[in-house]
Amino acid sequence: MIILVMGVSGSGKSTIGKLLADSLEWEFSDADTFHSPENVEKMRRGIPLSEDDRMPWLQDLQTAIKHWLQEKKNVVLACSALKDSYRQFLVLDSDCIKLVYLKGSYELIQKRLQQRSNHYMSEKLLDSQFYTLEEPVDALCMDITQPPQIIVQNIRTALEI
Repeated sequence: MIILVMGVSGSGKSTIGKLLADSLEWEFSDADTFHSPENVEKMRRGIPLSEDDRMPWLQDLQTAIKHWLQEKKNVVLACSALKDSYRQFLVLDSDCIKLVYLKGSYELIQKRLQQRSNHYMSEKLLDSQFYTLEEPVDALCMDITQPPQIIVQNIRTALEI
């Protein structure tokens, strides 16, 4: 099974994803590591990525997902997956890939981004993240105001894992 933990930057994808993977003793992967150096530099400078910038990243993610499915690996993937079209591209098998949406207010996420250091994702991009976000209708939705351990437990309970 692959659990795709999605949401805007600062919603807690990596934190929740790592905790969830650790609690399940599964592999954890962060979609940020699939970005090209050019994409990372753009985001560091506060420049939103274009669709052309994102396509090679999405293709690399899809290749990794295909590989994990073929090998029957259990993986938690932290990935923004902001648009429905991106999720359709990545969710190759809805029986084996589960979406978890980390939902929070603009104000809360902005505060988190202001407190974060050592990450290339600029707070300047938060507006574009929320503008791009197409909230999923087919995902398990988690309120990010809860403590991380509670969110992880709620995910495990809801997915019965």
